[in-house]
Amino acid sequence: MDAPDSSLKQRITDDMKSAMRAGEKERLGTIRLILAAIKQVEVDTRKALDDTSILAILDKMVKQRRESIAQYEKAGRDELAAKEQAEIEIIQAYLPEQLSDDEIDALIAATINETGAGSLRDMGKVMGKLKPKLQGRADMGAVSAKIKQRLGA
Repeated sequence: MDAPDSSLKQRITDDMKSAMRAGEKERLGTIRLILAAIKQVEVDTRKALDDTSILAILDKMVKQRRESIAQYEKAGRDELAAKEQAEIEIIQAYLPEQLSDDEIDALIAATINETGAGSLRDMGKVMGKLKPKLQGRADMGAVSAKIKQRLGA
């Protein structure tokens, strides 16, 4: 099952060992959640994941936690929201550096020009080209909203 070489997975595993040695319980718990999510996908698909696939999983984990934070804050559960935020920070350590709004806007503009997108019907074309470039580097929900705005929704 170890076909693709994943340096990211190795880094996460090494960090788990150092968190264990250092007794960092919160960090260790989050890293174990990450490794469990990776392992689950590997078992389901019956193949070892490459770094790109792992980034997609990490991206999804951050998105889930952002949604949880919104729910917890709405319910007045600030301690749970703070726990989710701490997990986001640990997970984001494995994601590439986030792009600025200006960089995202430039990529969107370039992709719209490249694909010749003119209306919302072309949204899928634009997202299809952008997603690999932005995976793990931007909130895809926010990117989607920006594209809709650009294409005149």
